[in-house]
Amino acid sequence: MARYENLPIFRKAMELAVEVETAVRDFPRYHKYAIGADLRDLARHLYSLIIRVNSQADKVASLTELRDKSEEMKAMIVMAKEIKAFKGFKEFERLAISATEISRQSEGWLRNQKNSRPESQAPSGARERA
Repeated sequence: MARYENLPIFRKAMELAVEVETAVRDFPRYHKYAIGADLRDLARHLYSLIIRVNSQADKVASLTELRDKSEEMKAMIVMAKEIKAFKGFKEFERLAISATEISRQSEGWLRNQKNSRPESQAPSGARERA
């Protein structure tokens, strides 16, 4: 199993999950069980996706899902702000910054995986002759 505990994106996802749990605890009752539950589920899903991505040989498909889910998380956080679910702006700001950092890191990781090629593959069109 690949080591994931020291990945910056993993630590940031853990931080986001804890921040979401803390913020949702203070949501009004209606929002706590509606958008709050969705935020909590999405934060846990991001966390588990990072573990899964890190253990796979071909990471591109899972990294694409991670990038999409992190964008969804950002949108959900903004929606929660718009419906005034957060206790204050500082809570929203902390969550938005964490979600943005995860999104940026996942995009960079995806770009890195798409640009890297195994050494065993020859560039297309260039074949060795025996």
